[in-house]
Amino acid sequence: MTLKIGFIGTGGIAKAHLNNLMKIKEAEVTAFFDINLERAQKEALEWKNAKAYKDVNEMLDDQKLDAVYICVPPMAHGEAEIAVIERGIPFLVEKPLGIDQLPTDILKKIEQKKLITSVGYHWRYQEATRRAMDLLNDRKLGMALGYWMGGMPMVPWWRLQTGSGGQFVEQTTHIVDLLRYLCGEIVEVFAAYGHQVMHEKVEGTTVADVGTVTMKLANGSIATISNTCMSPVGHKVGLDIYTDQGVLEISSGGIKDIRQNSINEYKERISPYFVEDEVFINAILTGDSSKILSDYQDALITHEVTLAANKSAEIGKPINLKELSHI
Repeated sequence: MTLKIGFIGTGGIAKAHLNNLMKIKEAEVTAFFDINLERAQKEALEWKNAKAYKDVNEMLDDQKLDAVYICVPPMAHGEAEIAVIERGIPFLVEKPLGIDQLPTDILKKIEQKKLITSVGYHWRYQEATRRAMDLLNDRKLGMALGYWMGGMPMVPWWRLQTGSGGQFVEQTTHIVDLLRYLCGEIVEVFAAYGHQVMHEKVEGTTVADVGTVTMKLANGSIATISNTCMSPVGHKVGLDIYTDQGVLEISSGGIKDIRQNSINEYKERISPYFVEDEVFINAILTGDSSKILSDYQDALITHEVTLAANKSAEIGKPINLKELSHI
């Protein structure tokens, strides 16, 4: 069986998914929408029988699609998801889910349709993450330190708070999600953000360029995740987990298991993006979504943590996640 797949958005992350789908024989991309029609047309040329569209609804009505990838900037979420859900089409959407509480309403619509969904938290599909989970089974968790330390992506919407939601929402959300997945649910956050350099270097910048968020977890452990987008060099991106038996250092490149008398290191060999796409396609083919590691419902929890961090930084007080809907 071959699945007919449509793409809403054809930017860089969409291209990564498209490259993967070319290697999956059951996947055929037949429809592209982008606000830049020429870009959609360019991608359509790479696929036999594919067509570019200037309107999302036109695309969805013109073709009977089996799945849709939604790869749009944070502030553009909403219209595409609703259009896809109304037609009962399973979809994979890239993180973050948005910049506000709109995803809560979208989840209700998904649940009414009982749709298969996947969200682009690809760190969950790393072999390093699976190994970390196995190692944590017989260790006592103490605390974790997370990082996303580097420079600012030079796309106009990213540097606007109303475009990206800020670095913690748009970028560092991966580390928040990894923390949740490996260490447990977050119950309270206390954030401090600052505007140090980038608002002076790049005109129109409104996002904070430094930030630290301290978190309490339901199991009693604590964590701090810091980020910066002011550095001229990329530095550290990952999660360090401190346990009674040593430290686990998880990055996009693999995992390092540091114990008292040994250091064992594993280098990532398989693209987690490919695994994520393969799992999503198989879920649609079989109707079994159990191997999808981040569906919309679960990803919404990560999104709410990042929104709570933004609110905490704004008001200068800790926020209990249970009270997020009331602030």
